[in-house]
Amino acid sequence: MLERLAGLPFGGLVAALFAIVVCRAQATYWLARGARRGAASTRWGRWVDGPGVARASRVLARWGPPAVTLSFLTVGLQTVMNAAAGASRMRWPVYLVAMLPGCAAWALIYATVGFAVLWAVVGSVAGSPVGVVVLVLLGGVAAVAVAVLAVRRRRAREG
Repeated sequence: MLERLAGLPFGGLVAALFAIVVCRAQATYWLARGARRGAASTRWGRWVDGPGVARASRVLARWGPPAVTLSFLTVGLQTVMNAAAGASRMRWPVYLVAMLPGCAAWALIYATVGFAVLWAVVGSVAGSPVGVVVLVLLGGVAAVAVAVLAVRRRRAREG
């Protein structure tokens, strides 16, 4: 898929990324909205009731729709902010007006800086077995760190 995206002209790349992020944001909004309506016992429903979405809900309550727009400029906040908007039952037209400029900004950022960084990394390790090993090791360390943090959070909530 990355090769297909990389082969697009700049305008096509921005349009494709915009479509992808709109679909993802809408899916998150509607799944969280549905989780509030009756799927609370599901894994998704428990995530919507979790601390991340609770923090995003407080930000959303304080700043309103612009918080949704600005969340697209961050890493890690946009999903919980879209979920918070759905879980709080933000009116869809208001959410849509807040979401669309954020999606446009996200698409432009990833079409320029995001892909440039990705291709720089791929290019730097393409001919280097050591580079590939380093990337695999870094990925493994990141996965272990995420797992350890998840276990610590779960223990903190339970105990």
